[in-house]
Amino acid sequence: MKKILVFTLMMIISYQANAESITKDNPDKNQPIEITADNSLEWHRNDLQFIATGKVIAKQGETKINSEILTADYKDGEKNKIDIWRLTAAKNVKIESRNTIGYGDKMTYDVEKSVAIMTGKNLKLISQNQIVTASDSMEYWVEDGIFTANGNATAIKDDDTIKADKLIAKFTQDKNGKRILREMQAINNVTITTPTEIVTGDNGKYSAITNKAIITGNVKIKRGKNILQGDKAEIDMTTNISKIFGSSTDNGRVKGIFYPSEKK
Repeated sequence: MKKILVFTLMMIISYQANAESITKDNPDKNQPIEITADNSLEWHRNDLQFIATGKVIAKQGETKINSEILTADYKDGEKNKIDIWRLTAAKNVKIESRNTIGYGDKMTYDVEKSVAIMTGKNLKLISQNQIVTASDSMEYWVEDGIFTANGNATAIKDDDTIKADKLIAKFTQDKNGKRILREMQAINNVTITTPTEIVTGDNGKYSAITNKAIITGNVKIKRGKNILQGDKAEIDMTTNISKIFGSSTDNGRVKGIFYPSEKK
């Protein structure tokens, strides 16, 4: 049986960065960071690093990181305190915070700012029955509840899909402390696919509070062969009513093309 190596850093994480660079204090900053590993945990004093290998788990408060390799960079604090300011995880990386889980090949977690940047293949985030994927990178501001997916970003919930070059999701907390989606912004080459329609445009924004989406720029709403075209669309997913508007360059005109059923 492999021996499990346990190393608990009981020292308080202190903030050395400028206030302008910190979006929001990490409420877990006074909690210890605990690192466990199956294989080894090395202390590189000259480099101010700890390196753990073999099914590594790093925990601080409600945030947990799993990986095969983990490097913890630290600063020497006052009275022999060890202030870990960055965690770098590689291979089979998973980060969990509240009811949100992120996956990637490599992740850098800034402890002071509480922000995780994930890169590599199979980038994915799961939250409240919603799955987000991307090809380039994912950035997750854990305590602020802001998530960004870059490159072929896709969000799937139930039978609906949103695709764009970039997706920015903002979360809030319900009365039970769970994270729920507040709004999502889609930037460049937006495509929204539902069981009955396909909506395309330059940019889009969805509000979970109102359950409405606004699409702007070169908007098309397609249902089969039928097409609505304009410069802006407002889609109410509760009432199932869509409104489309023209731009000032074409005198505010919109266009709809409707095909009758083919008769045998």
